Amino acid sequence: MKQLTAADVRASFVNTSLRERKAVTLPTKFDALVWTDLDYLGWRDPKLPNIGYVVTNLADAPTGVMLRQNDGRTRSRPQCSWCEDVTLPNDVHYFTARRAGPAGRAGNTVSTLVCANFECSANVRKLPPMAYTGFDREAARAKRIATLELRSGRFVADLNHTA
Repeated sequence: MKQLTAADVRASFVNTSLRERKAVTLPTKFDALVWTDLDYLGWRDPKLPNIGYVVTNLADAPTGVMLRQNDGRTRSRPQCSWCEDVTLPNDVHYFTARRAGPAGRAGNTVSTLVCANFECSANVRKLPPMAYTGFDREAARAKRIATLELRSGRFVADLNHTA
């Protein structure tokens, strides 16, 4: 992911009001982020525990969305829809986000299951276990990284689609 400034991040949100954008609390240690290790920037708001933010690159421009964690519990341990890590070291939560524009103001939303603290970029960079003799673990890792970029980007693009 390309390095962003705090102003870039705040200006990128497509499904928030101006007041919500100004109130965004940036991730801790924002200035120390290793941007090359991120497929998207995702974090939880420390002041609002049920709010999360995701910023990704769409059409070579940063595009951000605000998500709200649903309160309900699932019956079994869900799998993250973005990284699809089956050995998750973290919880997965159900998040809902308003669509951008008039659709969002009318109450239309999109939901997904995502790692609780948006750890997907770290999850896909772990070398997968040897599946069979001759399995190319590096190629599998590269495919997981590309797939994460695609899935997270599609989610944000779907929210940004205002037609």
